[in-house]
Amino acid sequence: MQLRILHCAFQLMINFGKICEKLGICSVPKFVHVLLFFYFLLIPIKKDPKVVVKNLCFGTIPMRVYQPKAASTSLRKGIIFFHGGGLVIGSLDDYNSLCCYLSRETDSVVLSIGYHLAPEHRHPSVLNDCMAAFIHFLRTLETYGVDPFHIILCGDSSGGTVTATICQTVVTQPDLPKIRAQIMIYPYLQGFNFQLPSHQQYKNVLFLTRDLAIFCIFQYFDIPLSWKTAILNGAHLSPEMRKKCEEMINADNIPKRFKERGYQPMSPSPFNEEVYMESKQLLSTISSPLTADDDIIAQLPQTLLVSCEFDILWDDTLLYKKRLEDQGVPVNWHHIEDGFHGVLLTFDKKYFCFPYSLKILNIIVHFIKNL
Repeated sequence: MQLRILHCAFQLMINFGKICEKLGICSVPKFVHVLLFFYFLLIPIKKDPKVVVKNLCFGTIPMRVYQPKAASTSLRKGIIFFHGGGLVIGSLDDYNSLCCYLSRETDSVVLSIGYHLAPEHRHPSVLNDCMAAFIHFLRTLETYGVDPFHIILCGDSSGGTVTATICQTVVTQPDLPKIRAQIMIYPYLQGFNFQLPSHQQYKNVLFLTRDLAIFCIFQYFDIPLSWKTAILNGAHLSPEMRKKCEEMINADNIPKRFKERGYQPMSPSPFNEEVYMESKQLLSTISSPLTADDDIIAQLPQTLLVSCEFDILWDDTLLYKKRLEDQGVPVNWHHIEDGFHGVLLTFDKKYFCFPYSLKILNIIVHFIKNL
């Protein structure tokens, strides 16, 4: 019942946003931002007596630092957190309780980055913001008592995309400290194949439907929605990209038990160069980190991956897990059988809290403590 109420409220919010957009009042993301602004006015952000919270800015990028109030005799781990929201919604406030929890329970310093969002800021603004804030934080580790050998990147959904991309970027820059670990919770990792088993089986699942996922992706990459069907059917894949897709994003690499709910293999539509030109940025490794070269993947740090059953994106997680393991990267993987995309944010919502949100949080905490 709680899940259906949440879903109905979410869909109502999206539908009202679409009406406002058609009337020329504001975009769907802007409508959601306004609603959340008033939500946090009516329901103030909870303060944690055991965590010190500081609001900062690096240029125009808002950030929030969380530090355990208790003194420490040694340097602490540093967690850089990238929030989810499909690159169109999400904020520091939305994830405040979660970051407090991580800081308190792992005795770590947490930096949450409030990157700029679409449609006002298009690709590659999110990566640029997060990379700039990340490097700035690395230069100030001593200020916050953070151990440079224990830097952890963490993100959910599109924040998981950022985590993967920045981790891959860092291994190519020897002047930057090595990342100790990366944590990705139901991440989006590729824009090549939208006909994988999870996309077919859960395209109309609660919260993140395939239509909503495509809307968010197209907003950020500034792709006309008129190309949706063509891209869903793979017409944006050039012969070279089609070969890459067959090698790295192949449903044959997904365990059989994940293909038992009506998966039907589909051949891509004929290549359409016009579609490719409009959407080729989807296919770069910074947008599709799942397709990075083996020599990059092999250098990645210990990884925690969490997927949820009722989510169109769990195939991305399973395929990335295989790529990491094939290159000898230590991987901890947890699949939440009753979980759904976005469940992590419900952990402090009282009546709307789902037990598997706490389960995911405790998996993260346990992983970090054991690094």
